[in-house]
Amino acid sequence: MSDVKRIGVVGAGSMGTGIAHLAALSGFQVTLTDTVEAALGRALGHMRKLMDRSISKGKLTPEQMHETLARISVVRELEAMAEADFVIEAIIEDQAAKQDLFTRLDKICRTGVVLATNTSSISITSIAAATGRPERVVGMHFFNPPQVMRLVEVVRGYETSDATVAETKALAERMRKTTVEVKRDTPGFIVNRVMIPQLIEAIRLVEEGVASKEDVDTAVKLGLNYPMGPFELQDFAGVDIGLHVMDVFYNELKDPRYAAPQSLRALVRAGRLGKKVKKGWYDYGDKD
Repeated sequence: MSDVKRIGVVGAGSMGTGIAHLAALSGFQVTLTDTVEAALGRALGHMRKLMDRSISKGKLTPEQMHETLARISVVRELEAMAEADFVIEAIIEDQAAKQDLFTRLDKICRTGVVLATNTSSISITSIAAATGRPERVVGMHFFNPPQVMRLVEVVRGYETSDATVAETKALAERMRKTTVEVKRDTPGFIVNRVMIPQLIEAIRLVEEGVASKEDVDTAVKLGLNYPMGPFELQDFAGVDIGLHVMDVFYNELKDPRYAAPQSLRALVRAGRLGKKVKKGWYDYGDKD
């Protein structure tokens, strides 16, 4: 893994931006690409904002910030991934879009380069099948925000090789992450498989009038020592993302435990998608 010097990140949304920032902070050269030029500008702006905060807290020096930014190249052309030694995809959670992207990456990237997906719910096997190198396709699931959260789930597809898993784990460890290996390609992997039923049950408690969402959040934070309550977490991660994952689980597993509550569907239909639009289960106004 010492030969990985440049990491390619595809997708400049919140996760792609965080992964690119983490990689640059870890000393890697980074190429971040997105088809939307404005997204690339927002990504760099967000990184600068976070590093300015770190400087004000004495956790980073101005020189380190400049060095980190100098390691990051932003481009719109996917062909720039030809220079990457390892590629991480972080686009929208849509199977067809990911398969199309991986087909293109397979043609652009050098033979042997690992193509990793940051998907939280889509089958690694189905994504890998769109390439001619399924043994070099792997799930590399970071958590939000990637710069802070310590875990990376390394997920095997049906044909993912042992060498690919080992290289992906080693790369994550160079980014100071702890890894867990998901040995079977199952919806939601480990964390979401455990977490999603908890979110559903929290919503049902409110639907049944057992407690308010505020009291459910307080009970979970103080009773289970979680950093966020289930409604706060959904707003932070994206209410629509949670609904999508529930639907993937239900369609794949046919288990009623994963059926999304109607109040969640109503929230998404109303455009209340969480903090990213300033309203979800809670209203955020102009707060960050």
